Amino acid sequence: MRTLEELKSGLYVCRSETHSFGTDAFLLTGFCRYRARDTVCDLGTGCGIIPLLMQRHQPPKQIFAVDIQPEAIEQLQEGIAACQVPPAITPVCADLRELWDGAPRGTLDLVTCNPPYKAQDAGILSADPAKQIARHEIACSLSDVCAAAARLLRYHGRFCVCCRPERLTEFMCAMRENGIEPKRLRFVCKTPEDAPWLFLMEGMKGANPFLRIEPALFMRSGAGMTDEAAQICHFGEQYL
Repeated sequence: MRTLEELKSGLYVCRSETHSFGTDAFLLTGFCRYRARDTVCDLGTGCGIIPLLMQRHQPPKQIFAVDIQPEAIEQLQEGIAACQVPPAITPVCADLRELWDGAPRGTLDLVTCNPPYKAQDAGILSADPAKQIARHEIACSLSDVCAAAARLLRYHGRFCVCCRPERLTEFMCAMRENGIEPKRLRFVCKTPEDAPWLFLMEGMKGANPFLRIEPALFMRSGAGMTDEAAQICHFGEQYL
């Protein structure tokens, strides 16, 4: 079953049990520091939550939203159709390992990706093939994601991702193997007492080595969200 959820007045995302979203999409959107003049691509977009969240404030001039699953692209199209002002989002059903005819190779300012967090042989696979693709490296690997980003980005274009901390080294190596240098890293913790459950990382195509570690982001203070987390998520407490 699909439902429309309002992200702000007149802006909607279509979500389902298979193609949904969580806090990480909000955090990655805030971390990537997109600009109004940017041309952007979101790889593995699912229901399009990241491109749609970018519409909340000074959206990029153009966003390509790419997913290999037709059902995900249909959901994104349904969300776009419900918006009062049509956003500048181009849904693309394509395999990121091959890109697509007319893909803006070597021109993009920013690529984002909230990839499958689990390796193909890690954890228990869902019986739902769509959930397998969303959660495990069934349709692409971290290296495939980085290679696609490298083909799309211009020189010094930025690639922003989120993933589980145990895969940080693997992601850094995959970036470097594809000519993207890790430049900015931030860990996300539930509370100051907890170990990180997520990292946010920005790489830059063709850049020199220099990695800046930003202060950790803490999600909770007492019974509620921290002020910074609330600002990033626009008080999206329900996604925690």
